[in-house]
Amino acid sequence: MTANVSAQDATNAISDVANDDDFKDAVEEEEVEVDGAFPVSPEELSIIRAELACEFPEDYDYLSDAYVLSVASKPYSKDPTVRRPLEYSMEKLSHVMEWRQEEGAPEMIDLVALANGPESAPEAVENPEKLAKAKAMVYSLNSGSMYWHGLTKDGRPVLWLRTNRKPWYPDVDAEVNALIAMADAGIKCMPEGITDFVCVSESSSPPPPNPTFMIKMLKALVKGYPDRLNLLLSAPVSSIVQFVMNLLLPLMPGRLANKVVLMDVEGIKPKLVDLLLHGEEDIPKFFGGPADHDAYYPDESYCPNRGEGTLKFDWYGMVERLEKAKKEFEANNPKEEKKEGSS
Repeated sequence: MTANVSAQDATNAISDVANDDDFKDAVEEEEVEVDGAFPVSPEELSIIRAELACEFPEDYDYLSDAYVLSVASKPYSKDPTVRRPLEYSMEKLSHVMEWRQEEGAPEMIDLVALANGPESAPEAVENPEKLAKAKAMVYSLNSGSMYWHGLTKDGRPVLWLRTNRKPWYPDVDAEVNALIAMADAGIKCMPEGITDFVCVSESSSPPPPNPTFMIKMLKALVKGYPDRLNLLLSAPVSSIVQFVMNLLLPLMPGRLANKVVLMDVEGIKPKLVDLLLHGEEDIPKFFGGPADHDAYYPDESYCPNRGEGTLKFDWYGMVERLEKAKKEFEANNPKEEKKEGSS
Protein backbone atom coordinates (compact mmCIF):
# COMPACT_ATOMS: atom_id res chain seq x y z
CA MET A 1 0.00 0.00 0.00
CA THR A 2 1.32 3.44 -0.86
CA ALA A 3 0.26 6.89 0.13
CA ASN A 4 -2.35 8.28 -2.22
CA VAL A 5 -1.14 11.88 -1.82
CA SER A 6 2.20 13.30 -2.89
CA ALA A 7 4.50 15.07 -0.47
CA GLN A 8 3.72 18.37 -2.20
CA ASP A 9 -0.04 17.74 -2.02
CA ALA A 10 0.20 16.94 1.67
CA THR A 11 2.39 19.95 2.38
CA ASN A 12 -0.07 22.22 0.58
CA ALA A 13 -3.00 20.71 2.47
CA ILE A 14 -1.20 21.13 5.78
CA SER A 15 -0.43 24.77 5.04
CA ASP A 16 -4.15 25.32 4.40
CA VAL A 17 -5.26 24.02 7.81
CA ALA A 18 -2.33 24.94 10.04
CA ASN A 19 -0.60 28.07 11.17
CA ASP A 20 2.33 28.71 13.47
CA ASP A 21 0.12 29.52 16.45
CA ASP A 22 -1.48 26.06 16.25
CA PHE A 23 1.74 24.47 17.42
CA LYS A 24 2.88 26.76 20.18
CA ASP A 25 3.04 24.50 23.20
CA ALA A 26 0.37 25.56 25.67
CA VAL A 27 2.61 24.91 28.66
CA GLU A 28 6.08 25.57 27.28
CA GLU A 29 6.46 27.77 24.21
CA GLU A 30 10.26 28.03 24.27
CA GLU A 31 12.16 25.67 22.03
CA VAL A 32 15.01 24.99 24.48
CA GLU A 33 14.25 22.48 27.22
CA VAL A 34 15.23 23.79 30.65
CA ASP A 35 15.82 20.98 33.15
CA GLY A 36 15.29 21.12 36.89
CA ALA A 37 12.53 21.82 39.35
CA PHE A 38 11.93 24.30 42.15
CA PRO A 39 9.73 23.81 45.21
CA VAL A 40 6.13 25.01 45.12
CA SER A 41 4.51 25.67 48.50
CA PRO A 42 1.10 24.25 49.47
CA GLU A 43 -0.18 27.83 49.63
CA GLU A 44 0.93 28.51 46.05
CA LEU A 45 -0.69 25.27 44.87
CA SER A 46 -3.91 26.36 46.59
CA ILE A 47 -3.78 29.73 44.83
CA ILE A 48 -3.44 28.06 41.43
CA ARG A 49 -6.23 25.59 42.12
CA ALA A 50 -8.54 28.33 43.39
CA GLU A 51 -7.91 30.37 40.25
CA LEU A 52 -8.67 27.37 38.02
CA ALA A 53 -11.82 26.57 40.02
CA CYS A 54 -13.02 30.15 39.59
CA GLU A 55 -12.35 30.28 35.83
CA PHE A 56 -13.34 26.71 34.96
CA PRO A 57 -15.78 25.51 37.64
CA GLU A 58 -17.01 22.48 35.69
CA ASP A 59 -13.59 21.13 34.71
CA TYR A 60 -11.08 22.48 37.25
CA ASP A 61 -10.40 19.10 38.89
CA TYR A 62 -9.24 17.66 35.54
CA LEU A 63 -5.69 18.79 36.34
CA SER A 64 -4.18 16.78 39.18
CA ASP A 65 -2.02 18.42 41.85
CA ALA A 66 0.95 16.49 40.44
CA TYR A 67 0.45 17.96 36.96
CA VAL A 68 -0.05 21.50 38.28
CA LEU A 69 3.13 21.15 40.33
CA SER A 70 5.06 19.75 37.36
CA VAL A 71 4.19 22.91 35.43
CA ALA A 72 4.65 25.42 38.26
CA SER A 73 7.97 23.99 39.47
CA LYS A 74 9.86 24.36 36.19
CA PRO A 75 12.67 26.93 35.78
CA TYR A 76 11.73 30.19 34.09
CA SER A 77 12.90 30.13 30.48
CA LYS A 78 14.00 33.78 30.62
CA ASP A 79 16.09 33.14 33.75
CA PRO A 80 16.68 29.43 34.49
CA THR A 81 18.14 30.27 37.91
CA VAL A 82 14.65 31.07 39.23
CA ARG A 83 11.29 29.36 39.16
CA ARG A 84 8.56 30.41 36.79
CA PRO A 85 6.44 33.26 38.18
CA LEU A 86 3.17 31.97 39.56
CA GLU A 87 1.21 34.15 37.12
CA TYR A 88 3.13 32.62 34.21
CA SER A 89 2.23 29.08 35.32
CA MET A 90 -1.42 30.00 35.81
CA GLU A 91 -1.53 31.51 32.33
CA LYS A 92 -0.14 28.35 30.76
CA LEU A 93 -2.56 26.11 32.64
CA SER A 94 -5.44 28.41 31.69
CA HIS A 95 -4.51 27.98 28.03
CA VAL A 96 -4.96 24.20 28.40
CA MET A 97 -8.33 24.66 30.08
CA GLU A 98 -9.49 27.18 27.46
CA TRP A 99 -8.63 24.71 24.72
CA ARG A 100 -10.68 22.05 26.54
CA GLN A 101 -13.68 24.38 26.67
CA GLU A 102 -13.38 25.29 22.99
CA GLU A 103 -13.15 21.65 21.92
CA GLY A 104 -15.86 20.39 24.29
CA ALA A 105 -13.38 18.04 25.94
CA PRO A 106 -15.16 17.85 29.33
CA GLU A 107 -18.20 16.16 27.76
CA MET A 108 -16.40 13.61 25.56
CA ILE A 109 -16.44 10.75 28.06
CA ASP A 110 -20.14 11.42 28.75
CA LEU A 111 -20.80 11.00 25.03
CA VAL A 112 -19.73 7.36 25.31
CA ALA A 113 -22.55 6.73 27.78
CA LEU A 114 -25.01 8.60 25.58
CA ALA A 115 -24.14 6.53 22.51
CA ASN A 116 -24.30 3.33 24.58
CA GLY A 117 -27.86 4.02 25.64
CA PRO A 118 -31.11 3.81 23.71
CA GLU A 119 -32.03 6.49 21.20
CA SER A 120 -35.28 6.87 23.12
CA ALA A 121 -33.45 8.18 26.19
CA PRO A 122 -34.59 11.72 27.16
CA GLU A 123 -31.16 13.30 26.52
CA ALA A 124 -30.94 11.63 23.10
CA VAL A 125 -34.44 12.73 22.10
CA GLU A 126 -33.98 16.28 23.37
CA ASN A 127 -30.58 16.79 21.74
CA PRO A 128 -30.32 14.87 18.44
CA GLU A 129 -27.18 16.79 17.41
CA LYS A 130 -25.41 15.67 20.56
CA LEU A 131 -26.54 12.10 19.94
CA ALA A 132 -25.19 12.24 16.37
CA LYS A 133 -21.85 13.54 17.69
CA ALA A 134 -21.76 10.75 20.29
CA LYS A 135 -22.55 8.03 17.76
CA ALA A 136 -19.88 9.30 15.34
CA MET A 137 -17.27 9.29 18.10
CA VAL A 138 -18.24 5.81 19.22
CA TYR A 139 -17.99 4.51 15.64
CA SER A 140 -14.36 5.67 15.75
CA LEU A 141 -13.78 3.92 19.08
CA ASN A 142 -15.40 0.73 17.77
CA SER A 143 -12.52 0.16 15.34
CA GLY A 144 -10.31 -0.76 18.31
CA SER A 145 -7.49 1.23 16.77
CA MET A 146 -6.46 2.68 20.14
CA TYR A 147 -6.86 1.57 23.73
CA TRP A 148 -5.20 1.75 27.14
CA HIS A 149 -3.74 -1.49 28.42
CA GLY A 150 -1.26 -1.88 31.26
CA LEU A 151 1.41 0.32 32.77
CA THR A 152 5.13 0.88 32.45
CA LYS A 153 7.53 -0.11 35.22
CA ASP A 154 7.32 3.41 36.63
CA GLY A 155 3.52 3.52 36.52
CA ARG A 156 2.74 5.35 33.30
CA PRO A 157 -0.37 4.13 31.45
CA VAL A 158 0.31 2.67 28.00
CA LEU A 159 -1.80 3.73 25.01
CA TRP A 160 -1.63 1.18 22.20
CA LEU A 161 -2.28 2.18 18.57
CA ARG A 162 -3.22 -0.34 15.87
CA THR A 163 -2.82 1.61 12.64
CA ASN A 164 -4.10 -1.24 10.45
CA ARG A 165 -7.52 -0.68 12.07
CA LYS A 166 -7.67 3.02 11.21
CA PRO A 167 -10.12 3.96 8.43
CA TRP A 168 -8.85 5.06 5.03
CA TYR A 169 -11.41 7.85 4.87
CA PRO A 170 -11.84 9.02 8.45
CA ASP A 171 -14.48 11.26 9.97
CA VAL A 172 -11.77 13.64 11.18
CA ASP A 173 -13.78 15.37 13.90
CA ALA A 174 -15.02 12.05 15.27
CA GLU A 175 -11.50 10.60 15.29
CA VAL A 176 -10.15 13.62 17.19
CA ASN A 177 -13.06 13.51 19.64
CA ALA A 178 -12.33 9.82 20.25
CA LEU A 179 -8.70 10.68 20.91
CA ILE A 180 -9.73 13.34 23.44
CA ALA A 181 -12.07 10.92 25.24
CA MET A 182 -9.36 8.25 25.26
CA ALA A 183 -6.68 10.63 26.56
CA ASP A 184 -8.94 11.88 29.34
CA ALA A 185 -9.83 8.33 30.38
CA GLY A 186 -6.15 7.44 30.69
CA ILE A 187 -5.30 10.60 32.61
CA LYS A 188 -8.12 9.88 35.10
CA CYS A 189 -6.57 6.45 35.74
CA MET A 190 -2.99 7.58 36.32
CA PRO A 191 -1.41 6.41 39.58
CA GLU A 192 -0.81 9.11 42.17
CA GLY A 193 2.05 11.38 41.16
CA ILE A 194 2.12 10.27 37.51
CA THR A 195 1.49 13.05 35.00
CA ASP A 196 2.28 11.54 31.58
CA PHE A 197 1.82 8.41 29.49
CA VAL A 198 3.56 6.21 26.94
CA CYS A 199 2.23 5.39 23.48
CA VAL A 200 3.19 2.28 21.49
CA SER A 201 2.09 2.04 17.86
CA GLU A 202 1.93 -1.07 15.68
CA SER A 203 2.47 0.67 12.36
CA SER A 204 2.85 -2.09 9.78
CA SER A 205 -0.24 -1.19 7.72
CA PRO A 206 -1.30 2.42 8.29
CA PRO A 207 -3.93 4.03 6.06
CA PRO A 208 -2.91 6.69 3.55
CA PRO A 209 -2.11 10.02 5.24
CA ASN A 210 -4.98 12.40 5.83
CA PRO A 211 -3.45 15.89 6.25
CA THR A 212 -6.46 17.39 8.03
CA PHE A 213 -6.55 14.58 10.60
CA MET A 214 -2.78 14.74 11.12
CA ILE A 215 -2.90 18.46 11.85
CA LYS A 216 -5.92 18.29 14.15
CA MET A 217 -4.41 15.35 16.03
CA LEU A 218 -1.10 17.15 16.50
CA LYS A 219 -2.83 20.37 17.50
CA ALA A 220 -4.83 18.49 20.15
CA LEU A 221 -1.67 16.91 21.54
CA VAL A 222 0.23 20.20 21.65
CA LYS A 223 -2.51 22.50 22.91
CA GLY A 224 -4.66 20.14 24.95
CA TYR A 225 -2.13 17.67 26.33
CA PRO A 226 1.24 19.43 26.61
CA ASP A 227 3.89 17.45 28.48
CA ARG A 228 1.52 14.47 28.71
CA LEU A 229 3.36 12.28 26.18
CA ASN A 230 6.48 10.80 27.74
CA LEU A 231 7.42 8.54 24.81
CA LEU A 232 5.99 7.30 21.52
CA LEU A 233 7.40 4.06 20.10
CA SER A 234 6.39 3.08 16.58
CA ALA A 235 7.29 -0.13 14.73
CA PRO A 236 7.90 -1.14 12.05
CA VAL A 237 9.12 1.85 10.05
CA SER A 238 6.97 1.80 6.92
CA SER A 239 7.24 4.27 4.05
CA ILE A 240 3.93 5.83 5.06
CA VAL A 241 5.12 6.36 8.65
CA GLN A 242 8.29 8.01 7.38
CA PHE A 243 6.20 10.16 5.04
CA VAL A 244 3.94 11.29 7.89
CA MET A 245 6.80 11.99 10.28
CA ASN A 246 8.67 14.04 7.67
CA LEU A 247 5.59 16.24 7.40
CA LEU A 248 4.84 16.54 11.12
CA LEU A 249 8.27 16.75 12.73
CA PRO A 250 8.98 20.31 11.51
CA LEU A 251 5.70 21.42 13.14
CA MET A 252 6.34 19.79 16.51
CA PRO A 253 7.84 21.61 19.49
CA GLY A 254 11.39 20.34 19.95
CA ARG A 255 10.58 18.51 23.16
CA LEU A 256 7.72 16.59 21.56
CA ALA A 257 9.70 15.63 18.46
CA ASN A 258 12.43 14.14 20.66
CA LYS A 259 9.91 11.78 22.27
CA VAL A 260 9.02 10.04 18.99
CA VAL A 261 11.12 6.92 18.33
CA LEU A 262 10.76 4.85 15.13
CA MET A 263 12.02 1.26 15.38
CA ASP A 264 11.91 -2.09 13.61
CA VAL A 265 9.99 -4.98 15.16
CA GLU A 266 13.13 -6.73 16.40
CA GLY A 267 14.41 -3.51 17.92
CA ILE A 268 11.22 -2.70 19.79
CA LYS A 269 10.99 -6.03 21.65
CA PRO A 270 13.93 -5.47 24.03
CA LYS A 271 12.76 -1.88 24.48
CA LEU A 272 9.32 -3.14 25.56
CA VAL A 273 10.90 -5.67 27.95
CA ASP A 274 12.61 -2.78 29.73
CA LEU A 275 9.57 -0.50 29.52
CA LEU A 276 6.46 -2.56 30.35
CA LEU A 277 5.55 -3.37 33.95
CA HIS A 278 5.80 -7.15 33.62
CA GLY A 279 8.47 -7.13 30.95
CA GLU A 280 8.26 -9.77 28.24
CA GLU A 281 4.93 -11.17 29.43
CA ASP A 282 3.27 -7.81 28.62
CA ILE A 283 4.48 -7.75 24.99
CA PRO A 284 1.48 -8.26 22.68
CA LYS A 285 1.32 -10.99 20.07
CA PHE A 286 1.51 -8.48 17.23
CA PHE A 287 5.05 -7.68 18.43
CA GLY A 288 5.98 -11.34 18.93
CA GLY A 289 5.07 -11.56 22.62
CA PRO A 290 2.58 -13.73 24.55
CA ALA A 291 -0.03 -11.08 25.52
CA ASP A 292 -3.26 -11.49 23.55
CA HIS A 293 -4.68 -7.98 23.21
CA ASP A 294 -7.34 -9.27 20.83
CA ALA A 295 -8.93 -11.15 23.73
CA TYR A 296 -9.89 -7.73 25.13
CA TYR A 297 -9.92 -5.57 22.00
CA PRO A 298 -10.82 -7.73 19.00
CA ASP A 299 -11.57 -6.55 15.52
CA GLU A 300 -14.88 -4.70 15.42
CA SER A 301 -16.56 -7.52 13.49
CA TYR A 302 -16.16 -9.77 16.56
CA CYS A 303 -17.48 -7.22 19.08
CA PRO A 304 -21.04 -7.36 20.44
CA ASN A 305 -23.00 -4.25 21.30
CA ARG A 306 -22.17 -3.26 24.87
CA GLY A 307 -25.52 -1.69 25.68
CA GLU A 308 -28.64 -0.53 23.91
CA GLY A 309 -26.83 1.82 21.56
CA THR A 310 -23.97 1.64 19.09
CA LEU A 311 -20.94 1.07 21.39
CA LYS A 312 -19.07 -2.15 20.55
CA PHE A 313 -15.62 -1.25 21.88
CA ASP A 314 -15.11 -2.46 25.47
CA TRP A 315 -14.75 1.05 26.89
CA TYR A 316 -15.92 0.24 30.40
CA GLY A 317 -13.84 -2.93 30.61
CA MET A 318 -10.79 -0.95 29.50
CA VAL A 319 -11.33 1.66 32.22
CA GLU A 320 -11.95 -1.05 34.84
CA ARG A 321 -8.73 -2.87 33.93
CA LEU A 322 -6.71 0.35 33.97
CA GLU A 323 -8.16 1.33 37.36
CA LYS A 324 -7.23 -2.10 38.70
CA ALA A 325 -3.67 -1.74 37.36
CA LYS A 326 -3.44 1.69 38.98
CA LYS A 327 -4.56 0.40 42.40
CA GLU A 328 -2.18 -2.56 42.22
CA PHE A 329 0.71 -0.29 41.29
CA GLU A 330 -0.04 2.12 44.13
CA ALA A 331 -0.34 -0.77 46.60
CA ASN A 332 3.01 -2.22 45.49
CA ASN A 333 4.73 1.18 45.52
CA PRO A 334 3.45 2.88 48.69
CA LYS A 335 6.60 4.91 49.19
CA GLU A 336 7.16 5.72 45.51
CA GLU A 337 8.37 9.28 44.98
CA LYS A 338 5.85 11.37 43.08
CA LYS A 339 7.08 12.14 39.58
CA GLU A 340 5.97 15.76 39.70
CA GLY A 341 8.81 17.03 37.62
CA SER A 342 9.17 14.09 35.27
CA SER A 343 9.24 14.71 31.55
